[in-house]
Amino acid sequence: MPYFYPTDIYYLILVVPALLVALFADIKVKSAFSKYSKIPAKAGYTAREVARFILDSNGLQDVQIERIGGNLTDHYDPRSNTVRLSDNVYASTSVATLGIAAHEVGHAIQHSKNYTPIKVRNALVPVTQIASYAAIPLALIGLIFGNILLKVGIILFAVTVLFQLVTLPVEFNASSRAMETLKSNGFMENDDLAGTKKVLSAAAFTYVAAALVALMNLLRLILLARDRRD
Repeated sequence: MPYFYPTDIYYLILVVPALLVALFADIKVKSAFSKYSKIPAKAGYTAREVARFILDSNGLQDVQIERIGGNLTDHYDPRSNTVRLSDNVYASTSVATLGIAAHEVGHAIQHSKNYTPIKVRNALVPVTQIASYAAIPLALIGLIFGNILLKVGIILFAVTVLFQLVTLPVEFNASSRAMETLKSNGFMENDDLAGTKKVLSAAAFTYVAAALVALMNLLRLILLARDRRD
């Protein structure tokens, strides 16, 4: 049996199940957002207002808030020191969108406080950008032509896996900060917070699923390399 073929058994037993988990996670977060974006928080503040208040109360008046297009494209950009909220979040008062806004502000606070996991994650970004494009092609070419390229490909892919794993505490911490801030500042009551938690938990699960896919791909490459040596 050849040591590599397009539908190798490791892809089927390792990667395909992980991809199914990722698909489920994507469906779950979209479903949670769709449900709880229709439920307004009782306090009546918009996501933009909540984001601005949390930033200002943490001494981050220099962080800007911008409105961007797209669906669930919300993010914090450390390069421009800007929290960007998508069209369906920016002016919304729902329990889902307030949670998303507070979560993104949580990333801005992490940067301001030099939160260790986000420092590690940022340090990995340049290498990960290269590795994400080169790792798999190098590894697969290496399976055919030689061990050196294969080892380089596996090492590069291991960097992308590390990036995914470091991302997990960054995202979990931002969600934890969001929940605590929304509660302590009276933006939400307990029944509101229950919906927000479901949205943020579903979003966090997508990062877990992405890490799982990356990890299974790495394991697949390692096993293919072992089979090649054998």
